[in-house]
Amino acid sequence: MIYVFLANGFEETEAIAPIDILRRSELKVVTVGIGEDIVVSSHGIAVVPDITEVDFVPSDDIDMIVLPGGMPGTLNLEKSRTVQDAIGFCIENDKYIAAICAAPSILGRKGLLNGRKATCFPGFEQFLAGAEYSPEGVVQDGKIITAKGAGVAIDFGLKLSEILTSEANAKKIRASLQCR
Repeated sequence: MIYVFLANGFEETEAIAPIDILRRSELKVVTVGIGEDIVVSSHGIAVVPDITEVDFVPSDDIDMIVLPGGMPGTLNLEKSRTVQDAIGFCIENDKYIAAICAAPSILGRKGLLNGRKATCFPGFEQFLAGAEYSPEGVVQDGKIITAKGAGVAIDFGLKLSEILTSEANAKKIRASLQCR
């Protein structure tokens, strides 16, 4: 199961593109609304999450959590005890954590990127404490996947699909989306 956390001010492309690609990969994706029954994106798009944070319980069914960026969405995710508990659960249980745009800063401030390669939206590098910054669009280092921003949201989603299914499946989806 993949849980995508949505907080008010999330960047919609960074959330919706990976959700779409993961669902095209026939993976079970659940969106989790932080603090609200309806979450509003950074550009004013209202989204009804599958569940709210009160219904989320970290358990062995987690394969991956995804943290979209955007402002103030990233800050709202970081303030959430539910998100912090999910991150801790994933670290303790060797599960995947994926973060895009400003959201890798959450991992950096927790010290989880120390000694790892990571990327983020330009200007947030200072929050990747101890990380080896990479200029690449999508970076995987072990069970942590980071990405720069909305412009690489499809590549980010395809990387997540590849990790959880196969390279062949990700290539098939890339072709169906008419990506280069």
